[in-house]
Amino acid sequence: MAPFQLKSMPLSKSSQIVQDALRERRVSIEVLELPTNTHTAQAAADVIGCDVKEIVKSLIFRGKESGAPVLILASGVNRVKENKIKECLGENIERADPYFVRDITGFAIGGIPPLGHKQPLQTFIDKDLLGYDVVWAAGGTPNTIFAVEAQQLPALTGGTIIAIY
Repeated sequence: MAPFQLKSMPLSKSSQIVQDALRERRVSIEVLELPTNTHTAQAAADVIGCDVKEIVKSLIFRGKESGAPVLILASGVNRVKENKIKECLGENIERADPYFVRDITGFAIGGIPPLGHKQPLQTFIDKDLLGYDVVWAAGGTPNTIFAVEAQQLPALTGGTIIAIY
């Protein structure tokens, strides 16, 4: 159980977009406000009271040649090995800057959710996330989250499961 009281509050515009995306997928998942900012995986785990491995980091990269956005959903402890993504994508990737991230997703770094973006994104899911019953993802802002059964991530995001490291 979390060391704080999760409660429903009116959501910000960004978090409401995520809540609407969840409802469109017909899942009963609620985006919740946290009592503090949790813009890093460790900060989120500390506030939620879970292991950092159970935090979903939503990372935006871009293809070096194509400029196409790529979303990687990674376990909070794992680092993305860019050569692993290259094997799946067929091109090198680079970290996207905050302006590109906001423009492509509609969300700021620190609160990027795994769904509800302004446009469909090619998505890769860290296979390690599926080793947990429940994982926690950002809900559109640095202080909103939602819990999701890890096995639901591929269906919710259209993502491909891979080893990212």
